[in-house]
Amino acid sequence: MTDTDTAHGAGTATRGARRAAHPALILLVIAGAQMMVVLDGTIVNIALPSMGNYFSKSQTSMTWALNAYTLAFGGLLLLGGRAGDIFGRRRMFMIGLGLFTLGSFLGGIATSFEFLIIGRIVQGIGGAIASPTALSLITTSFEEGKERTRAFAVYAAVSGAGAALGLLLGGILTEYLSWRWVLFVNVPIGVVLIAGGFAYLHESERHEGRFDLLGGVLSTVGMVGIVYGFIHAATDGWRSSVTLVTLIGGVVLLIVFFGYQAKARDPMLPLRVVLDRNRGGAYLVMLIVGAGMFGMFYFVTFFVQGVMLFSPLRAGFAFLPVAFVIGITSGVMTKLLPRYGPKPLIIAGTVLLTAAMFWYARVDRHSGYLNMFLPGMIVMAIGMGCIFVPLTTVAVARVRNTDAGVASAMLNVGQQVGGSIGLSVLANAAATAARSAADSHRADQARAFATLPRNLQPLVGKFLSGAGTRSPDQSQIAGFVKSLPQADQSTVSAYFTGPYRDLSSLIQAHASGMGFLTAAIFGVASIVVSIVLINIKKDEVPDAPPLEAMAA
Repeated sequence: MTDTDTAHGAGTATRGARRAAHPALILLVIAGAQMMVVLDGTIVNIALPSMGNYFSKSQTSMTWALNAYTLAFGGLLLLGGRAGDIFGRRRMFMIGLGLFTLGSFLGGIATSFEFLIIGRIVQGIGGAIASPTALSLITTSFEEGKERTRAFAVYAAVSGAGAALGLLLGGILTEYLSWRWVLFVNVPIGVVLIAGGFAYLHESERHEGRFDLLGGVLSTVGMVGIVYGFIHAATDGWRSSVTLVTLIGGVVLLIVFFGYQAKARDPMLPLRVVLDRNRGGAYLVMLIVGAGMFGMFYFVTFFVQGVMLFSPLRAGFAFLPVAFVIGITSGVMTKLLPRYGPKPLIIAGTVLLTAAMFWYARVDRHSGYLNMFLPGMIVMAIGMGCIFVPLTTVAVARVRNTDAGVASAMLNVGQQVGGSIGLSVLANAAATAARSAADSHRADQARAFATLPRNLQPLVGKFLSGAGTRSPDQSQIAGFVKSLPQADQSTVSAYFTGPYRDLSSLIQAHASGMGFLTAAIFGVASIVVSIVLINIKKDEVPDAPPLEAMAA
């Protein structure tokens, strides 16, 4: 036995004693932190219209309330994961939670749009530190096998269900309190989790080495460049000089980063972490699945509110089945993983997700919740539940304890960068389809507009042109109607609830269908990658417990 093995064994014994005392509390703190970070990815979405009204910002401008967080989070994930390896995961976990809590408070008290953006950036920095250290703490706090698989199941359940719960919680808080509470809600939770981390988490084994400052700068600037490039492409298109410069610059910097890591004495990202076929395959699957899944969530949310006219609260409740099904499926995966191994479960999950995307591609303006969206959500949730536990297991299996932070960060990087790429590609596909549909129905739009009395046409035309390239939402329409003389309100309201709504729904449904179809293409790619790259067998799953133990 080597000195390293001896030290590792001693560390494991120490950790085991602590786990025996508070195993559930350790997992509660880690899973709670991940839930808080994941929730933030969607809880703000439903509050954006209310935020925009408060700050007098357009819907396009308000996307920066999301983009500011995504830029900081996606750009710093790798740096945050390696910082945990070197400076201690418990310490960095609590620092990340502290920054996330502080950013939530700053955003909640914001009186200007710029101040809100600052708060969101601080949140993103905190999330980039806390999220990868949370997963790596599971890797180092729970033994490989049944114990760690169960912990992964809880982690995967909160990661997958968090997006749906965020939509529900965002709807409740926005409707009954105010938009500020979608940020304030993190403050007491963050304080409790920091106290729990201080009391129950142990400090992990550290990587003995210096912090790779140059690698950190190259990876961070490169990731920010790529994420920003895709965000910018969603609003200004792929031919924009800013889009091209940031994307190309980000790719070049990441190429330089990987070349430097191959030669660096103490690299930030040891290439052994990503060159393992199964682990690298898991990262790539997560990247592609993230691209399709997050874009699909966005379009479903947009459709149920824009076409089906669901309120924020009702839209939030519409996603509730997703959270339940993911939680149940993730628990089932802990029993199936030792029996069948990761590969068939990952393939099954990608197939189900792709099937849900193709199902949603059939959407039209008459689609309802029960006959279209609920069946798709259930299939999607089962697919997500099938993927996360085995994918997480493969991504961190047999990784050195001193590399656990960066290995965990890479899984999160795949998910976040994939989400940014997917949303940009899907948004561009949908926008192109919407313009095509609008052009083909221009004569219908003119006939519908002509049904208005001549004296009202200039007022309605000015209102519609003031909304820009996007159709006005229901609150904007209601405000415009109320601003008109009482005698004209019923006529204009009938136009917006009749001919205008019919055409808008038709165009939006066509655009959403194209977005879903594009997401399905990502899904097909994830199936291929899963089949080709993931080749780990069930008997190769580290310390997989015997079936008798699982049954017990």
